[in-house]
Amino acid sequence: MPSLDAALAILKDTFGYDGFRPGQAEIVAALMAGENVLAVMPTGSGKSLCYQLPALAGESLTVVVSPLIALMRDQVAALRLNGVAAGALNSAVPRAEAAETHRQMREGRLRLLYVSPERLMQPDVLDGLARLAPARFAIDEAHCIS
Repeated sequence: MPSLDAALAILKDTFGYDGFRPGQAEIVAALMAGENVLAVMPTGSGKSLCYQLPALAGESLTVVVSPLIALMRDQVAALRLNGVAAGALNSAVPRAEAAETHRQMREGRLRLLYVSPERLMQPDVLDGLARLAPARFAIDEAHCIS
């Protein structure tokens, strides 16, 4: 199991931050220990890093469920710029890009998969995730939980 020191190194090396914001270290440590976490934090407080760091410290896929297509696009683009294997599946993703994301997912190359609630329920996505057994699911917007 990766340590919080490993997450801190990733925070600095990949994202360029010297330290955690308030509450982040506790959340990251709990996630890396395999605990379930509910983090209610204000906009701009660094919630995304709380699930991104454990995803990068481990070797399994983290699935991020988000209804916000623009946010998914921005997150995936920023992660890719930092050398992180990330992909998205939603109604705005072109067919060829979705096929490439599925391929990377099957090959175990993705660390973060952002998926809309609607795409998550489609058989091809469910089947692919069932075969991979992701390390964790992150729900980026609480109203996605029902």
